Amino acid sequence: MTSTTPARATTTDEPDAHATASGADRWVPVLIGLLFGLAGLGSSSAAIALPTIASDLGVTTGVSAWAISLYALMLAVATAVYGRVSDLVGLRLPLAAGVALMTTGALVGALAPDFGLLLAARVLQGAGAAAVPTLGVAIVSQRFHGPARGVALGQVAGLAAAVSCLGPLAGGTVEGLLGWRAVIALPMLGALLLPLLWRSIPTDGSGARLDLVGAVLVAATAAGVVLLVQSPSTGPVVAVAGGVLAVLGAPAVAAWVRRRPQGFLPVEVIRNATVVRSALAAGAVPAAWFALLIAVPAVLVADGWQPWQVGLALLPSAATGLLAPRIASPLLNRIGPTSGLLLAASVSAVALVVAALGARETSAVLLVTAVVAVTFAFGLGQPALMEAVGDAVTEDVRGVALGIATLFFLVGGGIGSAVVGGLGDLLGVDGALLLLAVLPVLGLLVLVPQLRSRDARRPLP
Repeated sequence: MTSTTPARATTTDEPDAHATASGADRWVPVLIGLLFGLAGLGSSSAAIALPTIASDLGVTTGVSAWAISLYALMLAVATAVYGRVSDLVGLRLPLAAGVALMTTGALVGALAPDFGLLLAARVLQGAGAAAVPTLGVAIVSQRFHGPARGVALGQVAGLAAAVSCLGPLAGGTVEGLLGWRAVIALPMLGALLLPLLWRSIPTDGSGARLDLVGAVLVAATAAGVVLLVQSPSTGPVVAVAGGVLAVLGAPAVAAWVRRRPQGFLPVEVIRNATVVRSALAAGAVPAAWFALLIAVPAVLVADGWQPWQVGLALLPSAATGLLAPRIASPLLNRIGPTSGLLLAASVSAVALVVAALGARETSAVLLVTAVVAVTFAFGLGQPALMEAVGDAVTEDVRGVALGIATLFFLVGGGIGSAVVGGLGDLLGVDGALLLLAVLPVLGLLVLVPQLRSRDARRPLP
């Protein structure tokens, strides 16, 4: 299978790709950010309702955390699928399909009579929501160039983080007024945004075929990692299943890539050191974010807080999400995406240590501070990753490269929630957070060669 550069004809539905933030285009990052935020809201609002869901559906709180982990897992593994599909058929159709799946999953989950059906609905919802990160960023990347692109991506990340951070407050308030089922239904609001974006979504693609076998192998391998990490909450059967998928999946993926070098994981992309290092390092940011989504409400609710009070306490993180683009965009223009990733990973590591101390001492101040820090790291790390990857690949594989980078980015989220949900009972929430802090440290080490290479290319003064 080969990919060709699509013809970029300008039509009434698709303005010049060099458009800047003028006219209708200035609303594109806002709408994408809101849609992205609703996808994140699917986790952040549901996390606050986990104790109620567990009680109502007859499962333990540890088991109920699967509703977050499986959502995050599907959000991760389906991103690269959408990225590849967008290269083939354009952005409009896959985005519409994704929003439809997200809406359907939210509706089925809200009506689920048992926990098994709820998990199935969450998988469907996550598979649909996965369209938003990759395709939303691709839309912005095609419609903005130069410094305007950095500003637009920062707006997307900041608004997405702000809406996601409002999830606990929205979830706690809605749960108190209407019950947890209404909380699960909140992402259905995304269907209202799609018509407003419709004319701004590019429609052309290369028309090539999708490598479904490669997609399934990658999804199975990523699923194995998450299942293995969270298996302490569900027993040895899940551990064995996760181990088998991870151990067999990795070499199977490698063999398939050798057989299909232009398939789901194009060799041109996965052998690009900048793409791989940037994605691995950036994965620490959503790992910290998803871990705190479960840890902070769990600690504070156990201490007697009401869900709406937890959400209210996290409002500073929502404000941080709104302010992050004003800081992140000029910062990235000045220090570059690699240094931006280094800073985001460093902040995430420190935040996890602070959160671990907050969990041990049951300190709301420390826990909220950690969430604020991770919100800033997200607002910086996500656009830094997209800029690094977008600049490192050619136009004909940019969509799939962004999808693969986002896959690594969001698999980190699945791992973060799985660590807290699976190991929290064994190590304590504080111990699980400390263990997770190793991930951003490893991310920093991965980026060192890239930083040295960048410094070596700088001209002498």
